[in-house]
Amino acid sequence: MATVTYVFTINHVAKKLGEDPELLQAIVSNDDNLSYGSIISVVHGDDETITALTDDGIDALKQMLADSRRSPEARNDFLDCFVDDEELTARVKAKSPR
Repeated sequence: MATVTYVFTINHVAKKLGEDPELLQAIVSNDDNLSYGSIISVVHGDDETITALTDDGIDALKQMLADSRRSPEARNDFLDCFVDDEELTARVKAKSPR
């Protein structure tokens, strides 16, 4: 495994991928969804953290999202499995997948 020298915030990754930042945050909030070391918690104050992704994490996330777009059923299954927030799931399902 290569040494990680930089990471990307969820907001940056969302802009880069054209995705909803809340959706990405919901996916990475469970560190079992991506391989170990792909999700980094950055402490930037007393009890304040932000989530960041390595290049490997971004690649894995892009693959997950691409797989979810194979069909409307795949998209719905993906959201039901990886997003616990019902309001967010409904909002994302209302948008047509790219």
